[in-house]
Amino acid sequence: MILGISKGLLTVNLVIIALILIWLISWGYNNWRRNHYATVLDQEDFQKGMRKAQVIDLRQEKEFNAGHILGARNLPYIYLRQQYGELRNDLPVYMYDESMTLSTQAAAFLGKHGYKELYILRNGYREWDGKTKKAKY
Repeated sequence: MILGISKGLLTVNLVIIALILIWLISWGYNNWRRNHYATVLDQEDFQKGMRKAQVIDLRQEKEFNAGHILGARNLPYIYLRQQYGELRNDLPVYMYDESMTLSTQAAAFLGKHGYKELYILRNGYREWDGKTKKAKY
């Protein structure tokens, strides 16, 4: 016993503290990366600017077909690395996914490949209340 705490309990507490620290570092790094490469826009600003931009839905095709922002193009993140050259780097890129996880990764990747005007929808598609479209089957 150390200070009245058993070794097992001490080990569990240290593991929990380590996991919390790892999560905080990861969260901080992702926030820094998102803000370094892109601008996060609320729905109103996203809607205002998307008419003059390339709007990219980074979700899988099945999710895209179930519903997406009107005017968006589906380019799942897993294909972005091979097909990013299809995007024009002289036009803004507005992107979204279900939350902001894939958008952050995509912004970092595109930023490293020379894309400058990168925008992410705050909180992603799950909170979108603008115009949408579903695929016809």
